[in-house]
Amino acid sequence: MAEPKVCVSLEAITVEEMIDEATRANIAGADYVEVRFDKLYLNKPEPLTMVNDDGEEYTKMPPVEDWGVKDFSEIDVGKAIESLKEGIPVPVIFTIRSVREGGFFSGTEEQRLEILKLGIKSQVTFVDLELSIDKKSREKLMKLAKESNCKVIASIHETKSTPKADDIVALIKDNSTQGDTVKFCSKVNNHQDALQIFEAANSLIGQDSSHSMMGLGNGGDWVRLHAPVLEQEIVYATMMNNFRLSDKGLINVRDLRDAWALMEY
Repeated sequence: MAEPKVCVSLEAITVEEMIDEATRANIAGADYVEVRFDKLYLNKPEPLTMVNDDGEEYTKMPPVEDWGVKDFSEIDVGKAIESLKEGIPVPVIFTIRSVREGGFFSGTEEQRLEILKLGIKSQVTFVDLELSIDKKSREKLMKLAKESNCKVIASIHETKSTPKADDIVALIKDNSTQGDTVKFCSKVNNHQDALQIFEAANSLIGQDSSHSMMGLGNGGDWVRLHAPVLEQEIVYATMMNNFRLSDKGLINVRDLRDAWALMEY
């Protein structure tokens, strides 16, 4: 069986930190890194001081969803893209996720599309174009990507719940011409949701479909763990190594490769 490509989605929120994290991801075995350009607009807050049951103080960072965001003008987009291109040693998936699909970009949709154009023109390996982008705007970006020899990931993000397996399969098949790879990611509220994603992936085996599927939540990592036998094209991993990372549906890149070796994939 063909081993899927592993993409580490970068968590860093500055250009310098992204370059450092990408370098470490390369050493850890990443085939690609995902540059989440929208994360450059995050403002990291001060940690909160908490008190445990024993009356001892400790600090804890608020969830990233509660962090503030920078104004669009605070980031020199051209300079940031140029620095990332020069500093990152592995092929890049360029993403600037909209708020409606769980991202952090603080500008307008027009500004976001302009940054996607600049990312494509910088000749990244892949650009992530959500299927929710206005049809005409997306067609123009697809055309530009083809001219720039940049592959397209057609992404779908269900941020509230997971559809039924048959609906996921239909989404993948119906949008197979919208990119080189179709990416599906949904919020997993329970193990039944996780099973829907796994069942959909299993149904697509042997269908000559280039796709990447995952969930965010407990059980969302099942498809990632068994990606080689489920014929996933790309598996998204992380450099994070937090306790109970699997509760978020995420998996560390080294743990992922170790798991594949253990299961003889």
